[in-house]
Amino acid sequence: MKKDTPEAAQELLSIENLSIRFRQYENGRGRRAFRQAFLPVITDLNVTVRRGEVVAVVGASGSGKSLLAHAVLGLLPANAFLEGSIRYRGRRIGPQDRAAGGALFADRQEPGGTGGIALVPQSVTWLDPLMKIGKQVLAGRRTAAAKERMRTLFAGYGLSEEVEKRYPHECSGGMIRRILLVAALMDDPELIIADEPTPGMDEALAGQAMEELREFADAGKGVLLITHDIELALRGADRIAVFYAGTTVEVAEAADFEKEELLRHPYTKALWRAMPANGFSPIEGSQPYAKDLPEGCVFQERCPWFGEECRKEIPLRQVRGGLVRCVRV
Repeated sequence: MKKDTPEAAQELLSIENLSIRFRQYENGRGRRAFRQAFLPVITDLNVTVRRGEVVAVVGASGSGKSLLAHAVLGLLPANAFLEGSIRYRGRRIGPQDRAAGGALFADRQEPGGTGGIALVPQSVTWLDPLMKIGKQVLAGRRTAAAKERMRTLFAGYGLSEEVEKRYPHECSGGMIRRILLVAALMDDPELIIADEPTPGMDEALAGQAMEELREFADAGKGVLLITHDIELALRGADRIAVFYAGTTVEVAEAADFEKEELLRHPYTKALWRAMPANGFSPIEGSQPYAKDLPEGCVFQERCPWFGEECRKEIPLRQVRGGLVRCVRV
């Protein structure tokens, strides 16, 4: 049962023990040409976004960051199976122990078109190539107020009114990312999920986008920022959730990244040392493929702290004001 606490009352998005598997078919043996198998891509993942917060999800490519966004919005394919809990404003919006479907997330937006969840997608190909930009951003809105809001947002991101009449192929990648951010802000949502929103932007525009997300959260709303750019995330995030091989290995206050000794998990410490300001030290080895995950700690093959106890199930626990999935801390 969910606890009735002041913290819970402020939660916009709560994801608890989320696991996602994809059903696949592999070569079988004997009379069976194919056999059914399940590929675990996210395991026991936990993230919470409260009002007034920017929570950044960071990790290498293939760690499960974008799948998290797709799970919240019901955009997973039919062969995806989910376990765990996804709650928006205290209301469960995710299926449990069965295949995901688009209609399962129909309640993620409040009546009237505002107060819901908006996505800033990762791919610049998200826009319809055969439709003009202005029509796509307006998305059926016909009022003068909607057009004025679009133009105000365009101006704020250095986009001229002329962009409304262009097709996506007539815009640069950086322009498309700004257009996608404007589209997400059109309906004044309560929660924005920004999936790698800044690649292709120069440093000034990326910083401006981060400031906009920060101001959005400061207005009593929430942002789940999915990124591989820790330095950018630290410019505006309150908390950092570190993903590795499909699971949460640490959740820390952004201030903890000021010093390595304030961090908890060896992977988070390695990420800190890999930042340009901290020596740019590479992390040896590579992240394991989902089919080849080891028993116990998913980081064990690259971990300098590895011990036999790391081969057992590793729970997420509180240590020094943060959450960490490591028995050696």
